[in-house]
Amino acid sequence: MSKLPPGACDAQIHVYGDVEKYPARHPKALYFAPKGEGTMEKALAMHARLGFDRVSITQATIFGTDHSLLVDTLNALPKGRARGCGIVDASVSDKELQRMHDAGVRGARFNFLPRFDLVPSFDEFHRELRRIGEMGWYAKLFCGPAELETLEPELRKAKRSTFMFDHLCQAPYAGGLEDPGMKRVLGLLREENFWMMLSNGDRNSKGYPWTDCEPFGRAFYEAAPDRCVWGSDWPHVWRWIRSQRDGYVEQGIDGKDEPLLDLGLSYLPDAAAVKKVFVDNPARVFGF
Repeated sequence: MSKLPPGACDAQIHVYGDVEKYPARHPKALYFAPKGEGTMEKALAMHARLGFDRVSITQATIFGTDHSLLVDTLNALPKGRARGCGIVDASVSDKELQRMHDAGVRGARFNFLPRFDLVPSFDEFHRELRRIGEMGWYAKLFCGPAELETLEPELRKAKRSTFMFDHLCQAPYAGGLEDPGMKRVLGLLREENFWMMLSNGDRNSKGYPWTDCEPFGRAFYEAAPDRCVWGSDWPHVWRWIRSQRDGYVEQGIDGKDEPLLDLGLSYLPDAAAVKKVFVDNPARVFGF
């Protein structure tokens, strides 16, 4: 029996396809998808196993602003099942934005982590916020407390924008919730236009079962119960980055998806909260 209520949404996965048809476009791509891995077919199998009925697909950084795979994937899925989140800059025309919107894209991701070589200038950021705002899209922020220190004033200028922090805003667990960066995140999260994705709790953890991240997930939910969603971040491309860059092979449990779902559920106090985070909140922000 599924641990999730009907209509549950996985708020972030990445999808990969035939590399000849959908090659990596970013000139400094940090990884490549192993052949046959990360396909939509495998994602649907994972969702069937865990009990997800809906999904939001986020454009992988290796594709840059070429949304061919994202649009093709969204168009191939049943209507009402999937939404998308793209990457936009000046190279993406208004016509392309409309094509993306028609396919089901409802957000754009802005990557402020320097290692991905995708950081926009603030002028570029505000220009694209205006463009996606006209489409009714949200802006997903891939950043941590260090980046947020300089980014916060720019976010406050864009009062009409809806912002979603990606992956617990890269919370550094060792510093605790009294860390100045975490206080900044929580302060913003209490404002009506800021959302949190309660995902990747394992990323900065000391190790399985990742209990050091639970106070952060709970605090973020308490700060914004109507503005939290959860995503699996499948197929967990950090495994590929580590293995292809460093020869690192992840040790520990196999089949991370169910334990990660259990971790996400551990942040939530009751069934009503589970329904909010997995059904009601994503339906609202993604436009299901």
